[in-house]
Amino acid sequence: MTVEFIDSTRQTGKSEVEILHSSFKRVLPLSCALGVKAGFPSPAESYEVEPIDFNRDLIAHPDTTFYARACGDSMTGAGIDNGDLLVVDRSIEPKNGDIVIAFYNQEYTMKYFDNTHLDEGYIELKPANPAYPVFKITDDLTDFRVWGVVIYIIKNRYNAGPRTTRPLP
Repeated sequence: MTVEFIDSTRQTGKSEVEILHSSFKRVLPLSCALGVKAGFPSPAESYEVEPIDFNRDLIAHPDTTFYARACGDSMTGAGIDNGDLLVVDRSIEPKNGDIVIAFYNQEYTMKYFDNTHLDEGYIELKPANPAYPVFKITDDLTDFRVWGVVIYIIKNRYNAGPRTTRPLP
């Protein structure tokens, strides 16, 4: 397969995804408020708490799941911003419209997976930012692989500016 730039208005020489060391063996219990309302608050519900463990509640396939960090702005239209933490599952077969982590030309990239042109002999990897190119992937590309499907996006909504993050254990 080869990668063809359909719209090459912008190219960068750096990877769009940073793969992080992932371990799902340790229990990570956190308190979770049940049924947080976006409307009117209910005083009776304000004290209901249940433990949540991201490893138990977000990771269905620990052996094939990993974390990654978004780098750049090619997927901002999908609500994925620079620095967002991604939970990626390699065991899921990508389907049209999924956000995938793909490896091609010795780099990781994150794009929408579009297989609507499969009968024509190619798939497309589409950004969610029009400033970035769509990649046309054909059968003769040997340096291409869908690495996994993004199943969760964890965002930092705290607006205190950039913070340093510690590596995941």
